[in-house]
Amino acid sequence: MVRSDHVSTPAELSDFIEAAGLLSYDPAAITRIYAGHPNRLLLRLWQTLMPISLFLVGVAVDRFTGLLNNPGRARERARECAQLLVALGPAFIKAGQALSTRPDIVPPVLLEELAQLQDQLPGFDGALAMACIEEDLGAPISEIYTQLDREPISAASLGQVHRGTLKGGQAVAVKVQRPGLREQITLDLYIVRNIAAWINQNVGLVRSDLVALIDELGKRVFEEMDYLNEASNAETFAKLHQHNPNIAVPVIYHEATSRRVLTMEWIDGVKLTNLEAVRSLGIDPDHMVQIGVNCSLQQLLEHGFFHADPHPGNLLALPDGRLAYLDFGMMSEVSRESRTGLIQAVVHLVNRNFSALSTDFVQLGFLGEEVNLEPIVPAFESVFGQALEMGVSRMDFKAVTDDLSGVMYRFPFQVPPYYALIIRSLVTLEGIALSVDPEFKILGAAYPYFARRLMEDPDPDLRRSLRDMLFDGDEFRWQRLENLISSASLQEQLDVEGLLDQVLDFLFSPKGGMLRQQLVDAMVDRLDALGWRAVQAMGRRLPKRLQPPGLRGVEPISMIDAQLLDLEPVQQLLVVLRDVPGFEPRLLLRRLPRLLAEPDLRRMGLQLAQGLAERGVVRLLRDVLVAPEARRAAGMAPVGSF
Repeated sequence: MVRSDHVSTPAELSDFIEAAGLLSYDPAAITRIYAGHPNRLLLRLWQTLMPISLFLVGVAVDRFTGLLNNPGRARERARECAQLLVALGPAFIKAGQALSTRPDIVPPVLLEELAQLQDQLPGFDGALAMACIEEDLGAPISEIYTQLDREPISAASLGQVHRGTLKGGQAVAVKVQRPGLREQITLDLYIVRNIAAWINQNVGLVRSDLVALIDELGKRVFEEMDYLNEASNAETFAKLHQHNPNIAVPVIYHEATSRRVLTMEWIDGVKLTNLEAVRSLGIDPDHMVQIGVNCSLQQLLEHGFFHADPHPGNLLALPDGRLAYLDFGMMSEVSRESRTGLIQAVVHLVNRNFSALSTDFVQLGFLGEEVNLEPIVPAFESVFGQALEMGVSRMDFKAVTDDLSGVMYRFPFQVPPYYALIIRSLVTLEGIALSVDPEFKILGAAYPYFARRLMEDPDPDLRRSLRDMLFDGDEFRWQRLENLISSASLQEQLDVEGLLDQVLDFLFSPKGGMLRQQLVDAMVDRLDALGWRAVQAMGRRLPKRLQPPGLRGVEPISMIDAQLLDLEPVQQLLVVLRDVPGFEPRLLLRRLPRLLAEPDLRRMGLQLAQGLAERGVVRLLRDVLVAPEARRAAGMAPVGSF
């Protein structure tokens, strides 16, 4: 945070107090506070616009002279930009972090540097921290804590953390907000918002609404500055994951928590990136990463409430094998419609249906309905086509998102805030995982969870997505079903009975009609073959003079031929299910009453009887009553062919 020796006037002190009282982001209120009293504003403008202007002049010179075309020089300038934002203070750091997830606004090279922005800053005076705690909690430190360290153990842009012990003996971490932070943030947001408005009005190359981006940023920063909100987030997160034995969340102590002070359970653990320390706990780092991936996917696709800042300092491996989540200031929500839309987009991606994928991007809010999708479809094919050759599990998420960022920068994309935070979350998680395993692929680690979700979720839209994935036109793709179930079976929490119910739901769904017809046709073939063999066997036992003309001198169908006419769909399904952990044939027998009650099963029985009757008539007229020589002379199909 930039400090100065400027002496505040009474009017400025009034602004300062009014800004300190803002509990939520309100652009109109912030404008009213600072527009009428320009002195403090002008000072901060000088502190911010001067270094920004000097940087932009340097970039303009590099561009005019062609130096910016050199990748090394472009990278150097991008790095300078990130460093400048850190020097300008918390609001600019947060703005840079927000831009790091906006490929529709920022060119790829700058995107990469902004993605590495850290908001670690030097701590502030411990005496100020103690004064803030006493002021906010309304009591002396000694009445609340048995012991509280004056020196912080860590510090970030918004606050710092002290270690202590409550009167009840509980070890705690106490987060204290920087003095004057809310006032500094409101002033900087006012400045940044006006800069954004000027760019939107005067720079035609920028398609996105930068003012809306700053307003979204302001809303999130104000939420992050409210530690009561963070406490609520932590408890919501803990409740959602209370049945997951692999996840730990610190307890919040409300009697020692306020808007600027947060007291939570102290958790002893080690960062996932400290591999030796993790192994010294007797824990496999790869297993911890898988727990983190599964938990993140559960947050995104089931709960719709996710931790948007899972950096190494916020994820700890505990001695008991659990993964602890810390710092719940930056959380986000994804609507059920968006969660379903994301899964549908993955289905269309796996099916290489890039036209449907482009429509998904419209429905998800990335593209306006008026946008021409024709040039975007081949761009998607170029980005994803080659990566899909290796299979979803081998796709390089970072490389694909980088390529996709280029597409989003070229075409009129507008990235929804929830998606930006999802990408930030997953890229950060992948970065942690890569430090554990350089060959890690987050899509490969995520696909088993995705498969289980697709197989088990009763949501009608996801049922349609499953059918879209399993059918290629009118052809049922057994290999895709096998891959899905095989991937889903890798999940520890796989519900085998639920999976069987979904398979039956699918079989008797409207789209399953084609599969049901395959089963009926296969059964007709099989029963007809068995019946024909029985007729041949009976015919051979009759005296030759009593044998019907069609059975004289005909070789019986061999057992190998009979096996070739087996019930392939049933065989395929049993082969797929056999390898699922926990599957037993009795699980199918339990579902017999349900099967017998299905109206479509009765219809299948009628179709089977009709098919066998038709085959029987043809057998009688063609294969029993007509001699082989007559059939050959007439050019009729050989016995056993249909």
